[in-house]
Formats: sequence, structure tokens, C-alpha cells
Amino acid sequence: MQQKISIIIPTYNEAEHIGPLLHYLKLHGGNDIAEIIVSDGGSTDDTAAIATKAGAILLPSPAKGRAAQMNYGTTMATGIIYYFVHADTLPPESFATDIISAVNEGYACGRYRTKFDSTKWLLKLNAFFTRFNWFICYGGDQTFFITKELFVSLDGYNQTMQIMEEFDLTERAQQQARYRIFRKATLVSARKYDGRSWWQVQMANRKAVQLFRKSASQQQIAETYRAMLEK
Repeated sequence: MQQKISIIIPTYNEAEHIGPLLHYLKLHGGNDIAEIIVSDGGSTDDTAAIATKAGAILLPSPAKGRAAQMNYGTTMATGIIYYFVHADTLPPESFATDIISAVNEGYACGRYRTKFDSTKWLLKLNAFFTRFNWFICYGGDQTFFITKELFVSLDGYNQTMQIMEEFDLTERAQQQARYRIFRKATLVSARKYDGRSWWQVQMANRKAVQLFRKSASQQQIAETYRAMLEK
């Protein structure tokens, strides 16, 4: 049986990015793609219309939040591999064959490294470290693939989480399966750094991880993280 990939994209007001991303994924995914599902969290811009026009399956999520939206997206997925992609990223052109080859080699989950759409040297430094299997690198920006079998066994993303849901799933997945980090990189938007210093973002990320490791409440982690980014 051919191994097909279901691509799931959580969105909220991503009209600027969703059209080019869908075109790119369809162009380079070819016959390896079962479908592309846009799980939308109630966008008030043209995200839904653009996604539908581009040929994606638009799935209005009953709950807003990446964890809930990505889980809901899998309810319409027919592929045996799930591939979660953020709307403002572009994986390598070879993403479909990379993922299928990795699964055939016994890897049930994994991600790419990062390359920012910026020439700032500090962001190049950040990107360098994504080659390592470190917890701080478990965010979803690099995109994440996981077999349906493993995803179901883990009960998917933890929908009670407001933040760091991808870190949590990646950590749990590695306890049960082999994890692949591709040598190639996903092109990631540096928009989080717009109007903020590199140091400000790093300190917010570091604090969120510290609170997560101390089993702080999701509300505390989310509020602290957002407050540090808004300073």
C-alpha cells in the first residue's frame, strides 16, 4: 500500500501566507499527498476563502488553539502519515520523499532543522542549534511528521495546553519511537522578532521552558511568555 501523507495546517488570520504555502505543498508533494487540511480557528480575514480556492480541505475547528485545531484536522485525514506545518513556513521541496523514506527506515516521527528568512547572524546562530535533539528545539516551526499509528497511540496533542503543545507531543513520541532530524532545513518566518530584540525573545523562550519543566500551569506559562514578549 502506498504511504500517503496528510498535511495539516492550523491557521488563524494567515491570509498573507496560506495561498503561497498551499501552492508550494501541492507542487512539490505530488502524488504522495493524500490531502491538505486547513484547520482554522475562526479567522476574520480571507484565510478560509483563500484556502478553499487553493484546493485545501477547509475545516473550521470547534475550538481555537493549535493543539485543538491540529487534533481536529486529523479527523478528516486519510493518510497514514500526518505532517503538521505552520502557515508561515516552507519545508524543503523534497519534503514528501524525505518523510516517506524516513518512515520506511523505521522512524515514526521527526522534523527538519531551521533556516530563518532573515540575514541576521543571531538568527543563523539559533538555526545552527536546531540540528541537535534538544528540548528547546521541539517547537513546531520546523514542521513535524508522525505516523498515524503513533499519533493515535499517544492520543494526539494535549488539548488542555495553551502553549508548548508541540514540545510535549515530541517528547512523548520519542519515548515510544525513533525520531528523525533531517539535515535539510525548513524556511521559517522571523516575524516573532519584528519589533523585538533577539535577547527578549530568547529570554521569553527560556522562561517558558523553565516553567514547563517546573510543571507550572498552562495559564502561568502562556501569560508569562506573552508578557515578556510585549515588554
